[in-house]
Amino acid sequence: MKFLTTDFIKLHSRIDYGDEDELLEIYGDSAETTVLNYLNRTYEDLIEAYGDVPAPIKHAALMLVDTWYQYRCPPIQTSVSMVPYTFDVLIKPYMKL
Repeated sequence: MKFLTTDFIKLHSRIDYGDEDELLEIYGDSAETTVLNYLNRTYEDLIEAYGDVPAPIKHAALMLVDTWYQYRCPPIQTSVSMVPYTFDVLIKPYMKL
């Protein structure tokens, strides 16, 4: 992971045990990649533009990790659960078109 850490993910998701650290790292890597792809940016691009990864982008990635952690299997057709609208609000200002 480039801008999330396992400890930060655990703090955000209120996880106080270490049994699933490897899983959280996979979710963290996936969330970072998903956010960067959505923004059409690279990690280096964000560092160059902002000096660090902006907090709203980190927050959006944490929301993804938490959603994936809570709902480990794809939802069935009748109960589709998407990431909250807040995700878009947090990261859209940083999109590169």
